[in-house]
Amino acid sequence: MPILQNYHQFDGRHWETGTVRNALDYMGIKAPHTGLPYSEALLMGVSGGAVMGYFSFAYEGYDPHARILTRNTFDPFDTMLSRLGIGQQVRQTSKPAKGVANLVDALEEGLPTLVWADMWSLPYNALTYDEGMWGMFPILVYGYDETADTVSIADRAQLPLTVTTAELATARGRVKKDKFRTITLERPNEAKLVTAVQLGIWDCLKLYTEKPPKGSANNFGLRAYHTWAELLTKPTARLSWAKEFPAGRKLLSGLTNAFGDIQIFGKQGQAERDVYADF
Repeated sequence: MPILQNYHQFDGRHWETGTVRNALDYMGIKAPHTGLPYSEALLMGVSGGAVMGYFSFAYEGYDPHARILTRNTFDPFDTMLSRLGIGQQVRQTSKPAKGVANLVDALEEGLPTLVWADMWSLPYNALTYDEGMWGMFPILVYGYDETADTVSIADRAQLPLTVTTAELATARGRVKKDKFRTITLERPNEAKLVTAVQLGIWDCLKLYTEKPPKGSANNFGLRAYHTWAELLTKPTARLSWAKEFPAGRKLLSGLTNAFGDIQIFGKQGQAERDVYADF
């Protein structure tokens, strides 16, 4: 029943940058330019920075969705770790029991451990279970006590969270391709920091001014602002809000989606512009 001693690292706000920030902090790793723990702002900047993306979706049986991207979504996790020279010890298995053993082994080595879990399956997220909805995100596990049936987690809340061992197993096994993945991190390569920062800034700029790696240029950067403004103000436009999100339940859904993405989806408001400003 391993639990990391003196674990108090809960400041991380986003699944990807927040878990890495918390893990590096617990490991006692300091940024060379500040002498302080690697900040989430630095990690966000290196991973690709703040962006603008606009999308809308409509699926049968569900209210329409409006999605606002506030940070780079083109493989930011691996990009961040690669640029900073952070090695990963990755363990995967299709067997739930082996997934538990891998997690316990890492904790017994004194290492905070990233696991991928379905947000709809974790009770503290208070999301109604839906067979057609799932989202696998990294969370940081720092304790696993089978006797007490308690898993200790750091996940965006800035305070300790717990689930039962069965609840974690269900969340980890929701998407088979993630194979009960666990990752532990190694120290960053300080010599790569300057280049990592430069590349992150260029990624951010290019997503505002150039064609994105995937998808339509109208959905990203400066053109995305123009696209969204047109859809809000021109009722006859294809995919306009007047058509897709008319007054009533559909409009409430669109507004709720946009608010959530800008204010609370792994962030503390302001579309993370304040975080990127710190970077």
